[in-house]
Amino acid sequence: MIQTLAMFPLEMVVFPQEKLALHIFEDRYQQLIADCEHEDITFGISAYIDKKMRYGTQVRLSRVVNRYDTGASDIVCEGMRVFKIHNFKSKLNDRLYAGADIEFLPNRDDATSAQRHRFFRLVNELYKALDVAMPPTEPELLTSYSFAHKVGLSLQQELKLIQITSEAERFTFINGHLSVTVPLINQINRTKELIQMNGHFKNFDPLDFAEYKL
Repeated sequence: MIQTLAMFPLEMVVFPQEKLALHIFEDRYQQLIADCEHEDITFGISAYIDKKMRYGTQVRLSRVVNRYDTGASDIVCEGMRVFKIHNFKSKLNDRLYAGADIEFLPNRDDATSAQRHRFFRLVNELYKALDVAMPPTEPELLTSYSFAHKVGLSLQQELKLIQITSEAERFTFINGHLSVTVPLINQINRTKELIQMNGHFKNFDPLDFAEYKL
């Protein structure tokens, strides 16, 4: 079903369930946030990537953290549903902000426990390779979006991820990315160690090849 949604284009991808902090200073978006507060509307953050806007994520205003004398504010929003844009409008009716005719994408929650646990293991290996502490996480509570901004996806890959309407397929996509990325980082780390050892005396363990035959 096609419906109209207020738009806040940004050069980023927002994921469902994501908490997003924004500093609002333009007049048009100050008006948008005021409408969110007074009329309880939601809006869409459309992903402006490679000079195109085709997909985005509906968000709701969670809270206004700070208000400034200039009218600017610091806000926190929460991602809801992914949508496809059918028609973009630079101004929505009599408002200063933009709008679009959109259609929400369906979503199948069909991931398996094995996929979630593999994702957990791969993210853990990635953080270990990067020497970064992984936050406490329950594997069964993970979604394909849980670490989506923190596993080295490009903007184009993040945009592709939100277009996938199956949770199982999203896990396949992101697990595939991690399966390539983690060994690559480990190899880079090993290369760094070899570079740092350059010029140093190396101590190798003795090999037992007394019984070796060609």
